[in-house]
Amino acid sequence: MEKEEELQESSTPCLHLVSAFLACESPDFVISFARDFGGGSITERVQSFIWNVCINKSDVNCNLPYLKRFLKRLIVEIESNGDVVLDELYEKYMYCLSYVKDDELAKGSTRMLRRFSFLFPKDCSQASRCQIFRKLEVTLQCSLNMLEGDTGCSIWPSGLFLSEFILSFPEVFSDKCCLEVGSGVGLVGVCLAQANCSKIILTDGDLSTLANMKLNLELNQLAADMLGQTQKTNTLQCLYLPWESAAENGLREFMPDIVLGADVIYDPLCLPQLVRVLAILLKREDPNLHHLNNGCKDYCSPDWRCLESKETSSAGDLDVYVSKEEINGDPRAEHLSPGLGQEPVAYIASVIRTIDTFNYFLSLAEKEKLIVSDITEMMKPLDLLPYVKSYQRSSVRMFKISYLCK
Repeated sequence: MEKEEELQESSTPCLHLVSAFLACESPDFVISFARDFGGGSITERVQSFIWNVCINKSDVNCNLPYLKRFLKRLIVEIESNGDVVLDELYEKYMYCLSYVKDDELAKGSTRMLRRFSFLFPKDCSQASRCQIFRKLEVTLQCSLNMLEGDTGCSIWPSGLFLSEFILSFPEVFSDKCCLEVGSGVGLVGVCLAQANCSKIILTDGDLSTLANMKLNLELNQLAADMLGQTQKTNTLQCLYLPWESAAENGLREFMPDIVLGADVIYDPLCLPQLVRVLAILLKREDPNLHHLNNGCKDYCSPDWRCLESKETSSAGDLDVYVSKEEINGDPRAEHLSPGLGQEPVAYIASVIRTIDTFNYFLSLAEKEKLIVSDITEMMKPLDLLPYVKSYQRSSVRMFKISYLCK
C-alpha cells in the first residue's frame, strides 16, 4: 500500500486517475486514465491500484450509484481485452447491484459527494501564483439533477474556472472583503478561504441551496455564520440574498472590495435584478473615496460597446471591449484588485450561451454606468484541473466590472 501511495504522488497518470475518480468524472474518462496508466490496457496491477487507492480509501458508500456505473464499465473494458478481473471488483459490483436500483440516478433528489483536487505544478515559474500546497482537495455534495430545479446545487464550468482564477492569483484577493452572488455549492468560497481574504460573504437566493452550501463548508472544515451576525473570529458568512427583493440600504452595508459571480448571466428574467445588485455593491457614495482614488481614473472608461447579434454563441467569436488601462498595463498588476480607498471591482465568470442574452446584460450594465471588460486572455488561470475532461475551459469568459465614476 505504501508503494501505491508513493506512486500516486509521483506519477501524473496515477494522480489524474485518482483525482478523476474522486471527482466522479464520467466512467469513460476515468477508464481512459486507467488505460494510460497501464500502457494501453487495464492490467491486474492497475486494477489493484484502483481497488486499494480509489475504492477502498474513499467513502464510496456515499456514491454507490456512481460506483455501480463505474465498475460495470470497468469490468466490460477489462473483459473485452481478454484480461482477468480481480475478484474484489466483482464482489463490489455485486454489492452495488444489491443496494442500487436501476432508476436511482433518475430521482430528482439524487445527491453525491465529489472531491475536486486542484493540482498545482511542481515547477511553477511564477511562485507568487502558486500556493504552498501542491494539491488542494475540496469535497462537495452536489446534485445530479442539473437542469430541473436543482441548478444551485450543481457544479458548473464557470464555477470551476473562477475557482482556478482565485487560486492562480491569490494576491488579488488577499486581505480583501469578498462577496459572491449566487454562491451555489460554495466551491468559490472554499477557494477564497485559501487566498487569505479578510472577509468572505457567500450569498444565494434559494434556501435549500444555502443549506447545502453550509454542509459543504463544514465538509471542508469551514464554519459559516448563517445569520450574518458579525463575530470577531468569524470571517465567513452565508446569507440569503434574493436579488429581486434585496434592499439598497442592506446591500450598501456589505461594502465589499471584490464582488464575484459564476454563471449568473444566463436568465434574461433575472438580469435586471442582478445588474441592480451589482451597481449598488460597486458604487461608493463616500466622496472621500473618490478623492483617494483620484477620480477613479484607473477603473473608468466610457468607451465600450455591446456585441453585434450573431448566429453562433461560441466564446471565441466574442468581441468585448477591453479598456486601455488593461491593455497597456501589466495584466497581473495591482490594478486588478482595489487598493486602499479605490472603487470595488467585480469578477464574473460566465459561459455565453446566447449573444442576445449577453447583449441584454451589457445594455442593462450601461444604463447603470457599469463598465464590462473581458480579461479572459490577459488573466489566464493555471490549469489546476487537468483531469476534469467534462470541463471545457475554453467556453468560459472572465469579465471585470467596475462603476463609471463621474
